[in-house]
Amino acid sequence: KVTSLLGRNGVGKTTLMKLLLGIFEPVEGDISIGSMKLKNLSAKVWRSHCGVVLQDGYLFSDTLAANIALGDETINRKQLLSAARLACIDTFIDSLPMGYQTKIGSEGLGLSQGQKQRLLIARALYKQPEYLFFDEATNALDAANERKVIDHLGAFSKGRTSVVIAHRLSTVKNADQIVVLDKGTIVELGNHHELIEKQGVYYHLVKEQLALD
Repeated sequence: KVTSLLGRNGVGKTTLMKLLLGIFEPVEGDISIGSMKLKNLSAKVWRSHCGVVLQDGYLFSDTLAANIALGDETINRKQLLSAARLACIDTFIDSLPMGYQTKIGSEGLGLSQGQKQRLLIARALYKQPEYLFFDEATNALDAANERKVIDHLGAFSKGRTSVVIAHRLSTVKNADQIVVLDKGTIVELGNHHELIEKQGVYYHLVKEQLALD
């Protein structure tokens, strides 16, 4: 199931993502994963089941392979190649003389913003997680690469739970459930067609975006 979060501004959406990941704790109420309360789960165990791309994602001064398979002493070649293909970064890597053994600088020095973002997506997919959390994960991609990545993620997400923060209509419109936030408050809930028919906040956000496009 894919749930997308969007709204008029950034207030609340990133905070909500960090709450779901256990980075922040709720001031009141509980977050549950199935029947288990998140606060009763080990943060390390919970995050080992999650693939995450946050806006402040970090790339290390190391090889491209090590950046994708972060934390793995022995890299699974099959998973590495699959993650790179899904993130549409494989063609770029294959074009480099050293391929996956190419070293990059701290914070991805030498890479474009789109290439950095696709590496972070590949990292999130590498361990084939049960849960995906994406915070504006495709906002630096050109239209062609964004379309390919979204198509790949749609196929990859089958049987998994995905939570996606995005402003672009192309990223959110195929979600099973769209949560529209305004200043951190949920104002609408439904899929794309349901929310368009309501002609509320989501409808006007879509109209504004189509006018800009």
